[in-house]
Amino acid sequence: MSVESSLLHVSDKNFESEVLRSGIPVLVDFWATWCGPCRAISPIIEELAKEYSGRVKITKLNVDENPATPSQYGVRGIPTLILFKEGKVLDQIVGSVPKARLKAMIEKVL
Repeated sequence: MSVESSLLHVSDKNFESEVLRSGIPVLVDFWATWCGPCRAISPIIEELAKEYSGRVKITKLNVDENPATPSQYGVRGIPTLILFKEGKVLDQIVGSVPKARLKAMIEKVL
């Protein structure tokens, strides 16, 4: 699986170390390969990973391969984007949204 720039793929196994214990805010994109809106938002997520490199960790979690984490955070629909800081959920967006909406969410924590 290719990882674009600083885009990180997380799993149930490394979620705590990569997301909850991160020293910088982390945006997690909960997605699945069969999800059309997930595919639509994917290029935006990759652009954000480049733009916020070093300031915000941008990650993707495949809900089909890693069912424990989404259920822990009540993820019902995908894509669900959850912003974490110091192990806590700060913000959440469900569905494919414009890049400006995601940037606004991220800027609030920087």
